[in-house]
Amino acid sequence: MITGKTVAITRSKEDSEEFIHLITKVNAKSISLPTIELVSKGEKIVEDFLDSIKKDNPDFSVFMSSKAVKLLFDTARKVSKFEDLQLAVANTTVIAVGPKTKEALEKEGIRVTHIPQKRYSSVGIGEVFTRLNAEGRKVIIPRSGASTPFLAQLLEKIGLIVKEIHLYDVCSFRDKSQWNEFRVLFSNNGVDGVVYTSASSVNAFLEIMLMDYDEKTLLEKLQKLKVVAIGPFTADELKKFGLNPIIADIHTISGAFETIKNCFN
Repeated sequence: MITGKTVAITRSKEDSEEFIHLITKVNAKSISLPTIELVSKGEKIVEDFLDSIKKDNPDFSVFMSSKAVKLLFDTARKVSKFEDLQLAVANTTVIAVGPKTKEALEKEGIRVTHIPQKRYSSVGIGEVFTRLNAEGRKVIIPRSGASTPFLAQLLEKIGLIVKEIHLYDVCSFRDKSQWNEFRVLFSNNGVDGVVYTSASSVNAFLEIMLMDYDEKTLLEKLQKLKVVAIGPFTADELKKFGLNPIIADIHTISGAFETIKNCFN
């Protein structure tokens, strides 16, 4: 039973509210670990996006995270280009990678036409385009500069013409004081599981924890825990370090919660 267990999630407290709520309902404890920070590429990201829309006239726009949505539209407000951006995006067929990203777009007045049925990941986006028979069409994807080329390569294989706009880079979270409770519990074998929410968060987690442990000891301790990856790319990153994560059936926070809960049953 998960009751009484302590599970960490690689997100800030603000971003893990849903997970905290679900964990609390089953009388378990969650620890939020802010692992990454977004480093915006500056105000020019809006102009770059609008220029690409004007030049390439894409048929589709694909948003891969709610953070990318927020950063792009918040920056547009800052430079008085919000309405221009809103119109440019609305003139494409908009695809969101998952429910949270769809919600973020709708808050900005953008209608989302498609969302993957189950796999809220690059693979799910590929499945959407396969169903749309979109060969020869153009797509623009605003996203992280740390993203892998998998999605672009997948869509090109399907026959799309792909343009990626990099809005931000990621770095490991700088305020390590927020990790103090986790460090103490982890050292005393007081952590029962960890949910990893992105490939970037895996690398940042290890970078931060290797300040306190040598790699061999850290990985040995992690191998004794229930380790859940929110999706296959996160799992692949964990496997590079010799860990054997369980992949959530549905690639969302609630899906990851159900998976970690079942690990203890």
